[in-house]
Amino acid sequence: MSKVALSNASKWKEGIIVLISGTAVFLGGMTATGQPRFYRNVLMPIGQKLFDAETAHQWTIKLAKWRALPYIKPLDSSVLKSRVWNLDFDNPVGLAAGFDKQGEAVDGLLKLGFGFVEVGSVTPEPQPGNAKPRVFRLPEDGAVINRYGFNSDGHTVVLERLTSRGTDTRSPGVVGVNLGKNASSADAVGDYVSGVRAFGDIADYLVVNVSSPNTPGLRAMQRREALLALVAAATDARDRLARSPRPPLLVKVAPDLTREEKVDVAAVVSRPGSGVDGIVVSNTTISRPAGLKSEHAAETGGLSGAPLKSLATETIRDFYALTSGAVPIIGVGGVASGRDAYEKIKAGASLVQLYTAFVYHGPPIARTVNEELEKLLVADGYKSVSEAVGADHKSV
Repeated sequence: MSKVALSNASKWKEGIIVLISGTAVFLGGMTATGQPRFYRNVLMPIGQKLFDAETAHQWTIKLAKWRALPYIKPLDSSVLKSRVWNLDFDNPVGLAAGFDKQGEAVDGLLKLGFGFVEVGSVTPEPQPGNAKPRVFRLPEDGAVINRYGFNSDGHTVVLERLTSRGTDTRSPGVVGVNLGKNASSADAVGDYVSGVRAFGDIADYLVVNVSSPNTPGLRAMQRREALLALVAAATDARDRLARSPRPPLLVKVAPDLTREEKVDVAAVVSRPGSGVDGIVVSNTTISRPAGLKSEHAAETGGLSGAPLKSLATETIRDFYALTSGAVPIIGVGGVASGRDAYEKIKAGASLVQLYTAFVYHGPPIARTVNEELEKLLVADGYKSVSEAVGADHKSV
């Protein structure tokens, strides 16, 4: 080969190396700095082509556990700070239960800019949950269907993980624990009481989850008499904790309740001396709105994401009215933007949570929602989130 040919080949090789290196640096930089559009339009779609939904979920938890997800600079805003149940939230956007089911990555997830993270659902004894495949993306609909079925490492393991969080490495933020029952348990109330006793001394708040559609018979516990018995036992266990102050106790409800069922739940949680401090509204839906386009739309399980948004917001609105705004609400279902969060806050939510939006938008989603929400609050003249809670009802 001539010297000229060798020289040209060398230049081509150098050029390819420079191109590959430059691309790697660019992609690394975009990933590390958490660029929202890059995640939404490039990285997340690539991941969805490479991995099925559950594998991608597991890897996200691992990366968060290893603190390998991008650093998202916290949004320090006095407008977004709020105090609910005597707990201070830097912002009202939380990560819903079901994402970090086993309490493996709390601090890595808080580092992404969430004001709070809810672990679980956690069952007393370990259980594998339902058979795989059990979670499906519906990308054309901005949705997910899951039928995990409370796959859980159990109280002992999850409690050890949460207890072992080093005080010097903890990220700022509130951590709640969502409690479930074992599928084979003959004593559902006993399972929840066991959860209150196990996590009552370490959780910032506790959630009694009686609304998952993937555990047979569970949603029947939202009926008045069953819920009265459960709430009485759970609050009694909470009130016997040595810790002071004792953690707030919340009930998580379904979006598929009839008007009569909503009235029953509201009557239980808002009655004097109930001991219930809040409601999480709502879980996934078993309904299938018309117009779903994705191939997995007919899968069995709970539907979350964009198709749930309106139903969840209306359920929030109903519970705020039925409780006269006296019981703080965490609003969940279809939150993917600041406007989505704002709609739920004006409907009656003091705080909001998201899950499915993380699947499609990636780690920057909490910061994005908070930035957009802050602008909307300020534009409407609000100085804090709390001022906007239930605004739709007040205007009427």
